[in-house]
Amino acid sequence: MGRPRAFDTEKALDQALKVFWKKGYEATSLADLTRAMGINPPSLYAAFGNKEALFRAVIRRYAEGPGSYLTQALDAPTAREVVARMLNDAADLQTGKGQPRDHPRGCLIVNAVLTRGDDAEAIHRDVKQRGAASDVALRRRLDRAKAEGDLPADADSAALARFVSTVIQGMAIQAAAGASRAELQSVIDTALLAWPASPRRRRVSA
Repeated sequence: MGRPRAFDTEKALDQALKVFWKKGYEATSLADLTRAMGINPPSLYAAFGNKEALFRAVIRRYAEGPGSYLTQALDAPTAREVVARMLNDAADLQTGKGQPRDHPRGCLIVNAVLTRGDDAEAIHRDVKQRGAASDVALRRRLDRAKAEGDLPADADSAALARFVSTVIQGMAIQAAAGASRAELQSVIDTALLAWPASPRRRRVSA
């Protein structure tokens, strides 16, 4: 039998998540990771594999934790509320609202996509696929909204989903550069002004 690990793998993974979130995939070194995780390189390799495998584990943890707001928002009763919740939750996360002062800013996924080289091509593909899956989930929710009469019949669900993801990605870049939560709120308010009015709301007001 092997010796039991002398560290908490869940806590170590959380520390690795913070490092990748702050620095991006390529700019994060093995020394950065082992220092933050409180372990030596052999322990990292034994528990998680190489840096690429560790990052994939971090991405899964991010999707199940901080990034889960994207899927949770799909349960909102109307398309507009789905989008409003996504944008507001994204802005909270990207600016560290309600989090400790050292909470990373921006978005782990966006940071990984923006900094890439040949060595990170496989990681880049995986991250893009995750983003595409989120767009598909939102597009399907918007298709449902059209079927329910909550969006105009001629609304382009795919274009609207891309619009939302573009706003979220843009806010992440702004947040990483130091934009405040209030500044991102003005972006959200402007984006929602462009959202198609619900045919049901028009009928009620008429």
